[in-house]
Amino acid sequence: MGNNQILKGKRGIVFGALNEASIAWKVAELCIAEGAQIVLTNAPVAAKIGQTEELATKLNVPLIYADVTKMEDLQTLVDGSVEKLGGKLDFVLHSVGMSLNVRKKNPYTDSNYDYMHTTLDISAMSFHRLMQTLIKSDAVNEWGSILALTYIAAQRVFPDYGEMADAKSLLESYARSFGYHYGKAKKVRVNTISQSPTKTTAGSGVGGFDAFYNYANTMSPLGNASGEACAEYCISLFSDYTRMVTMQNLFHDGGFSFTGVSQELIETFTDNALGK
Repeated sequence: MGNNQILKGKRGIVFGALNEASIAWKVAELCIAEGAQIVLTNAPVAAKIGQTEELATKLNVPLIYADVTKMEDLQTLVDGSVEKLGGKLDFVLHSVGMSLNVRKKNPYTDSNYDYMHTTLDISAMSFHRLMQTLIKSDAVNEWGSILALTYIAAQRVFPDYGEMADAKSLLESYARSFGYHYGKAKKVRVNTISQSPTKTTAGSGVGGFDAFYNYANTMSPLGNASGEACAEYCISLFSDYTRMVTMQNLFHDGGFSFTGVSQELIETFTDNALGK
């Protein structure tokens, strides 16, 4: 994969490539392989805990740090990206999420609301803030594509996912609402990809992640979608082949989202299997 040049001549920003396990890392590599020019961005704290600078060096692309909770940082990022890439953008990947209540292991029913505010600010409001910055600056070409990564906990309850489920619900709502306005004004499309549980730094931080992962893998007729496969899906949504797809929450999960129960799970829960 990655030599068809379907993004040739396109320019974009990729948020959130922390390390090699990051979906955004794989997206960045594939963007370059498919002929695009990109700017990498991450939170300033990533300079201490991540390897984004190594990726920027490896791919020979600019890196502009930005705090997604600050309008001025996003403005600097957008202006700097258009300048460094020599023109308006064609795609943006928002791969940003962090929950303080989950990180601090606070029960969902005993959430700290200051933490919740920060979680919603970073994980959801940042997407609206980013698109507002882009549209006001007229920084995206017509038929451009904006994507954010999400998870099916926005629709269904996964107890350990906690307040991140609420953040993802809001994120998906922004894609629909802003997608309408951006489509009408500039022919820019906005979508979210609801990805399988993926062994990333963020994903693995959720309690009981291995159970999540194995359950989804057993439920899905195709098994869990890998980070590499998600990157390929992102590339297809940045390309001209999907120019009429907008305001969608697209499940990229091996069929998990529409499977009631799998044969393997039925066999696991028969009375015989349970020793009844």
